[in-house]
Amino acid sequence: MRNRRGKAGQQGQAIDLTPMLDVVFIMLIFFIVTATFIKLPGPEISKIDTKTEESYKKVGILVAVTDINEFWIDKKRVEPSALKLNLTRLFNENPKGGMVIQADNESDIESVAKVADIARDIGISPVAVSVEND
Repeated sequence: MRNRRGKAGQQGQAIDLTPMLDVVFIMLIFFIVTATFIKLPGPEISKIDTKTEESYKKVGILVAVTDINEFWIDKKRVEPSALKLNLTRLFNENPKGGMVIQADNESDIESVAKVADIARDIGISPVAVSVEND
């Protein structure tokens, strides 16, 4: 009689991991594509402490006004003369999103009002000012 169990035991020892790796890569691609990325304007902003009624979740454009009244959009400093052009470009890319102004606690109200006025002229609605909640 022949020993047939010897050959069957050798074939069963190899495990093919290729299908498992394929599933892992597909899941990785799925999570990368569906991840939500947070937009940051660039500089560190010290916000005002307040109590608000409701928070605004739908942000299309994010503008930061620093303590020395510089304007930042998409991690780039923007000159006041180019502010309207940049906001118009961003509004044309996403006309349904509103705008949030992140104003530093030490920034001038004139700078914040300038950004809000330009947004109103372009047609961006609503315009909100980001604050620190208690």
